[in-house]
Amino acid sequence: MIDWVILAAISVVSASFATRWLWPRQQPKASDYGLSSPGPLYDVVFLFDGDRLISHSDIALAGYEHVSTWGDLRRLLQRDFPTFPEAPDIVRSEGNLAVPAIDCTLEREVLCEWIDGIIRVQLRDLTGTTPVKHRDPSDPIRLAMEQAPYPVWLVDNAKKVRWCNAAYVTLARKVAGPDADLTSPIFPAFGDEPPLGRKTRVSIPVKDSTAKLWFDLTRVIRDQDQLCYAVDINAIVEAETAQRKFVQTMTKTFAQLSIGLAIFDRNRQLALFNPALIDLTTLPPDFLSLRPSLSSFFDRLRDQHMMPEPKNYRSWRRQMNDLLEAAQDGNYQETWSLPSGSVYSVSGRPHPDGAVAFLFEDITAEITLTRRFRSEMDLMQSILDKLADAIAVFTDDGSLAFTNYAYHMMWGDCDEVGFEPLTVLEITRQWQDRCTATPLLGEIRDFVTGRENRAEWSGELALKTGGTVTCTVSPMQNGATIVRFATESAAAEIARMHKISA
Repeated sequence: MIDWVILAAISVVSASFATRWLWPRQQPKASDYGLSSPGPLYDVVFLFDGDRLISHSDIALAGYEHVSTWGDLRRLLQRDFPTFPEAPDIVRSEGNLAVPAIDCTLEREVLCEWIDGIIRVQLRDLTGTTPVKHRDPSDPIRLAMEQAPYPVWLVDNAKKVRWCNAAYVTLARKVAGPDADLTSPIFPAFGDEPPLGRKTRVSIPVKDSTAKLWFDLTRVIRDQDQLCYAVDINAIVEAETAQRKFVQTMTKTFAQLSIGLAIFDRNRQLALFNPALIDLTTLPPDFLSLRPSLSSFFDRLRDQHMMPEPKNYRSWRRQMNDLLEAAQDGNYQETWSLPSGSVYSVSGRPHPDGAVAFLFEDITAEITLTRRFRSEMDLMQSILDKLADAIAVFTDDGSLAFTNYAYHMMWGDCDEVGFEPLTVLEITRQWQDRCTATPLLGEIRDFVTGRENRAEWSGELALKTGGTVTCTVSPMQNGATIVRFATESAAAEIARMHKISA
């Protein structure tokens, strides 16, 4: 009986020493030891016999009082330590395991040890402690991954995040809030066959906001997992959006123009056009929407007789090359007279980045008006030439505007008329060369340049060749003046010249 008592006492003492040896030797006291909080985490120890909890440190009671099996503890640790073993047999087969926290910014880990059939699980705060072998802080690979400026994370086959770097943690808390579950991916999931190894543009919404963050996402296979990289491209997306809005604004502006606009990019493909181009060229919208090349564009214009017909195709191609070179220098400017009777003004202008813009303007009305004006001027000139009196018309500024055939017969030709109009002073000097001295020419100058007392009057001029000329000065609208010279001999000579010409 005494032997049994002694044996029992020895067993109790041995168990007491074993339990005390398995627990940490120094247990700092703390009221808050929650694993999901960013505060300090002190050593907590759990002892398991297989799947069953057999003991734990006192500090583990608060918050972990319902832990009785390995599965209970794993459910508590899975959010912060997703790689915690699913079953204790894994610890037995692997030996000692150090499970890092998913948030690499927190120096925490769970150490699992197999000791004589007992599994010891210790939650450790590594802040300020001597680094252990498996968490060398000077490891360049670890530093490169954890301190990368862009999010990097590892996703398992269950679509859960097993590891992430500091940039991913910061992004997750920005997107999902400070209490974000890091094991739930913040980026959208792809199908069964994600575009591995290739960049994919994705966006993620921000919690309680309408804003979106844009990234170029790249996925790489690693065993059964996927290593993911995200590059921030918000600046690129904003620039593209601003450019798109600018193009839309310019397009709306160009849509109101009556001038047809066709802009070709550096590759000589149509990049932008407005509705006026369709109206002027009659090119179908579906053809223009296909972004034709510059040569195809002008070939289509030629086929639809919307440009002057070339003599032959070779000269046409040479003309197109010259057109492009001139447009790049900003020197292309031509007037196209179309078979339909319309007249277009076509100009080429260089644009930044090697682009070229062509402007098409319908100037048919302007050309028609100009032609009509010239026709009326010719008619008026022919009427003046039929008159026997020599006529000179001066504008309000004293420049010679019109003369007739009789005037040239009397006073000679004025070669400068129409280019550099002669003034009344220069004209009266020509008259003076063929007349005797008279104050009448000075009075004519004063009347032409004056603005008051403008009433018709007449006077006589004596020619050096003999004979006299009756000069009649009459005011006209808008300050113009008409001067008529009449002689009997001049009238007879004009009649004779007209009879000969007839």
